[in-house]
Amino acid sequence: MSQFMTPPALLILDVQKGFDDPYWGKRNNPQAEENMARLLSEWRNRKWEVIYSQHLSLLPNSPLNHKNKEATEMKDIIKPNPNEKVFPKNVNSGFIGTPLESYLREQKIKTVIITGLSTQHCVSTTTRMSSNLGFDTYLVSDAIAAFEITDHNNKTHSADTVQELELAALHKEFATILTTDQILNQIKQS
Repeated sequence: MSQFMTPPALLILDVQKGFDDPYWGKRNNPQAEENMARLLSEWRNRKWEVIYSQHLSLLPNSPLNHKNKEATEMKDIIKPNPNEKVFPKNVNSGFIGTPLESYLREQKIKTVIITGLSTQHCVSTTTRMSSNLGFDTYLVSDAIAAFEITDHNNKTHSADTVQELELAALHKEFATILTTDQILNQIKQS
């Protein structure tokens, strides 16, 4: 492969039905799941590693509460196949409390391509940890989505602003930021 030394793993973080709950507020990038599905299709065609995280919140009022089976289900567009790994978690990082790191090392995977929900929570945290743990980390800017947030001064920031600032903070320091098309073009050049 031109940019990737070995076949990268595709990480799909927390793409669960509970993220459609109005609780989260306004969201950006409505095409995120479609872009994840495009990447997923390419990975499956090549028989490369696909790994999911599933957020099972311990917070009683969370739309992703572990007792809410329907809300914690993966969205249909990216449903895991039986042979694809799903790592349940109950904190933001896909690496905390899961065997994700040891699994990647056992499989000799050095590069990860990160997609999922939501940008400012699990995507950002997992991206930072992936880099800190020494994995060659790529974040797919149009295969993630953010939600609006209200800060400590009661100021609301739009989902687009949250996305833009999260990507700016992660760029170069923690990940290479690419689009779905850029990733697919890199793969096809190999």
